[in-house]
Amino acid sequence: MPSPLLQAQGIRRAFGPRVVLRGLDLTLAAGETLAIVGPNGAGKTTLLRILAGLIKPSAGEVTLDGVKLTPAEPASRRTVGLLSHRSLLYDDLTVYENLVFAARLMGVADPKSAAKFALAEVDLSARADDSPRTLSRGLLQRAAIARALIHKPRLLLLDEPFTGLDAVASDRLQRLLRERRPAGLGTVVVTHQVAEVWDFADRVVALVGGNWALEEGRGGPLDDFMRRYREVVPA
Repeated sequence: MPSPLLQAQGIRRAFGPRVVLRGLDLTLAAGETLAIVGPNGAGKTTLLRILAGLIKPSAGEVTLDGVKLTPAEPASRRTVGLLSHRSLLYDDLTVYENLVFAARLMGVADPKSAAKFALAEVDLSARADDSPRTLSRGLLQRAAIARALIHKPRLLLLDEPFTGLDAVASDRLQRLLRERRPAGLGTVVVTHQVAEVWDFADRVVALVGGNWALEEGRGGPLDDFMRRYREVVPA
């Protein structure tokens, strides 16, 4: 059996006396999509930031292709793409200039060509010369998705990726993710809306109170999962 693309072991995170994550284990295979669902405050975003190597866990470790991810080693994170609640785009640059800058940071060989391709993938070529501050919430989200994908990451981490997207843009994002599976892209999506990720995730796990509370593989009925999910989520 091949080694997992991503492996997290014993992940615990506390902020002072408040324990957010309680010793989580997680594995992700190349080409697999894992959805993490849970109520607000469950620790989903904290876990995603740890998986991205942006913050250290209080205990445990994360490895990507066998290499430990850590905030002290930025080079270890160059094969990670991240979509967070913030767009990570600079208002003083155009959308195109932002993508060129991001591509250079990630060591892409031809940043300008990569930026043009990324814009076309999310149907934003017509807004290439605009400032991010002029974009609607949905268009800004599409630009942020382009930034997360521009360097062809091995691991893609998405925090509430469908926020602000209309139905067409949501379908486009799901298609982009499916198209990258054969090349080995591993994807972790966090959301509090189970239905958004049900159709394209290989596995759905529920994070409740800092612990894994539920897991479902692809193929099960959404209604059955939702019934069990409601049983483990505090009212």
